[in-house]
Amino acid sequence: MSRPSSHPDRPTLIPGPLAAQEAGVAPATIRKWVQLGRLRPAGKAGRAQLFRLEDVFAAERAARGTHRGPRRADG
Repeated sequence: MSRPSSHPDRPTLIPGPLAAQEAGVAPATIRKWVQLGRLRPAGKAGRAQLFRLEDVFAAERAARGTHRGPRRADG
C-alpha cells in the first residue's frame, strides 16, 4: 500500500485496480476511460499506470452525468 507522500505538493498516486475500487467501477472501466481520453495516468510504476484519485472521481462523475441518471435503490 502506498504511504502518504512526504511532499505535500505531490498528489498520492494509486494503481488502476485500486482506483477502480475507490470509484466503484470495474478495472476495465478505468482502462476504457484511458482509451477514450476521459482519464490520463499521472505516472507509472513499472508497467502499472498510476492515477490521482481526484482525476478518477472526476472521470466517474462525468461518465455518470452523461450516460446514466442517479442510481436508485431497487425495492
